[in-house]
Amino acid sequence: MTTQNDPADSVSLHEVDKPHDLPEGLSVDEVAEFFHHKMKPYHDTVEDVRGGLDYAFSDAEGKGGFLIVARQGATMVGGITILNTGMTGYIPEHVLLFVAVDPAQRGRGIGERLIRAALQRLGGALKLHVEHDNPARRLYERVGFTCKYIEMRRDQS
Repeated sequence: MTTQNDPADSVSLHEVDKPHDLPEGLSVDEVAEFFHHKMKPYHDTVEDVRGGLDYAFSDAEGKGGFLIVARQGATMVGGITILNTGMTGYIPEHVLLFVAVDPAQRGRGIGERLIRAALQRLGGALKLHVEHDNPARRLYERVGFTCKYIEMRRDQS
């Protein structure tokens, strides 16, 4: 686990590779609840968030990733989850699965710090999915993401 402190705003970043690396007093279930509640209205179910975290912490071939937690004191105020895809080229090596900042802390640069910290750690390309009307889209563009493709899905019914 790596900790980066920013004395200007008293928010520290904690890199988490496995659940035992989580800052003291924080569980995987609490992280899942944080992402579920703080990403609203663009949120996933707690079960889906937990599944994503389990994938990030997996040692299975082609899986894995990491989490970075932003805390102010003992309180989680933000987080980012990156997954490894096990691929290269057309499908980037990494997916930004979740990023969230507590609404009371938004506008302080925490989301950008989380993304930049994740980018520093990565080797290879990173992709993400964002709804067209999500205000976070401006942040992603500011840190260098571009819209290369339109995603289309057909769910099995």
